[in-house]
Amino acid sequence: MRLWSVHPKYLDAKGLVALWRETLLAQKVLLGETKGYRNHPQLIRFRDQAKPINAVGHYLSGVHEEATFRGYRFDRTKIISRQEVSEIPLTTGQLAYEWEHLLTKLETRDSSRFDQLKDYDLNHLDPHPMFKLVEGSIEHWERFAK
Repeated sequence: MRLWSVHPKYLDAKGLVALWRETLLAQKVLLGETKGYRNHPQLIRFRDQAKPINAVGHYLSGVHEEATFRGYRFDRTKIISRQEVSEIPLTTGQLAYEWEHLLTKLETRDSSRFDQLKDYDLNHLDPHPMFKLVEGSIEHWERFAK
């Protein structure tokens, strides 16, 4: 499960669909409707919010908006809460780490998308709309690929 901090506009088609499905799964986890993924580190930043369901719903709304912009027909009724929440801080280190992770995936999965993004200026990279960029290193909950 990867709930990307980068703006969904950077994802390829497979990545955007996977993000939608994985975030719907995260919503189920936060609702207590599944036994799997309950301790997944990607959920920590949502669980840490006053209203985790509202936070994940706000995140899903951002994914839905990008999907709609691209002409996809994701079912908005699957979003349990559509209430906006306060922006969640996102460290510059986390954003940079995820950017490199995304580029690695795109290099093998979608070479044309990789070619479009590989030289993108990290200083102008947009996070998902629900995050507010702050200085800092990689988040404590991140698990590094070995």
